[in-house]
Amino acid sequence: MSKKRHAFVGTGGRAISFMEPLVTTYRDQHELVGICDISPARMAYYNELLTNDWKSQAVPTYTADRFDEMLREQKPDEIFVCSKDSTHHDYIVRALHAGCDVVTEKPMTTDAAKCQAILDAVKATGKKVRVAFNYRWAPFRTKVKELIATGVIGKVHSVNLEYLLDTSHGADYFRRWHATAGDSGTLLVHKSTHHFDLVNWWLDAIPLQVFAYGDLVFYGKQNAIARGDEALTKYARYTGEAAAKGDPFRLDLDESEPFRKIYRAGEKDSGYIRDQNVFREGIDIYDQMSLNVRYRTGQVLTYSLVCYSPREGMRVTFNGDRGRIEYHEFIGSHMNRAVRPKDFKLEIKPGSEPEGEWIKVYPHFQTGYVVPVDVEVGLPHGGADTILNEHFYGEQNAPADKWGRTAGHEQGAASVLVGVAGVESIKRNQPVNVSDLVTLKPGATKLSELV
Repeated sequence: MSKKRHAFVGTGGRAISFMEPLVTTYRDQHELVGICDISPARMAYYNELLTNDWKSQAVPTYTADRFDEMLREQKPDEIFVCSKDSTHHDYIVRALHAGCDVVTEKPMTTDAAKCQAILDAVKATGKKVRVAFNYRWAPFRTKVKELIATGVIGKVHSVNLEYLLDTSHGADYFRRWHATAGDSGTLLVHKSTHHFDLVNWWLDAIPLQVFAYGDLVFYGKQNAIARGDEALTKYARYTGEAAAKGDPFRLDLDESEPFRKIYRAGEKDSGYIRDQNVFREGIDIYDQMSLNVRYRTGQVLTYSLVCYSPREGMRVTFNGDRGRIEYHEFIGSHMNRAVRPKDFKLEIKPGSEPEGEWIKVYPHFQTGYVVPVDVEVGLPHGGADTILNEHFYGEQNAPADKWGRTAGHEQGAASVLVGVAGVESIKRNQPVNVSDLVTLKPGATKLSELV
């Protein structure tokens, strides 16, 4: 049987988690046939990993302007899109029209027009798009889905989700391209898409209307000056800057081989500076956001994201007509260091000591209890990446997934559009109907009715 052919566009830090298992664990059924990126230096590093670390073969490399050439020459069956968020739609649409299926890193895209372009391309070509929502595949989050789906607290009427990003992981978005709304769609799209997808999936519901607030209150030059931290604004970046040595927000790109070979070496040919000062001019995204979502089912989500917390984690509560579920996740920080899964480690700082994960159920008129979950501690994304890759690469032999964790293009859109509607709501200071942005299957109420 011939192997399934895969190619990648985007060779930053995230691609490692998908590429390594493809060429190691699943090499008998799958093969990597090409990589594409704006930076030849980054692609050279990936070929170095392929030959030296993963005992595989180097593959042809294509600069971004030769993406279509890669599709013609290498004839991949499937493309992995791991590029900058604002470019996802372009590569997805071109790959679909070339006859390829697509797996895209979240978010699927960054605005309504790009989202519609993807939906139109899927309809026109009949090819498949899957979104890599690894959050769904983590054992604790799957257990929450099971509890809700089996009616442990009856029908859920409302959800509260608070997410805290700390001054390591949270700050990292403000060092990178994510700090520009045109590139990321803001963190309501880039980061919150994880959380909105979780709630959509947990409730099996399609979002209807969004009202949001957002502000930039901590990062950026003027905020630092206003609270007396002007000294932290005096340099454009951190690496190689002597004055930044004691800066608690400093990121040194010389600290590791992946940083040196993906980002430092790639600066000249990509123009991308990975370690920009978080207290610079030009940041135009929010660092604290709150919103309410009404679903087609009538359920309501209250959501908040803070990006400058001393600790990292989330609290989620579900209020049902037979009780309440509380999900608590404080396991440490984990900014993307472009490392292989075996080198992953949680970052623990003073004041951010992890408390672990737990789920508690509080039935009406009964004693509450803790729900046991078997999970391995210290794995990337709570162990979700390994399970997700089994789904992507071992699908021929995988049993049916009873919890519906696979997300296609329509479910990817349902997540993105909550964030896009949130951004529009902030700008307009009024509620925004999701269907006014992109129409998702009129008449459907459940997320499982979407592809």
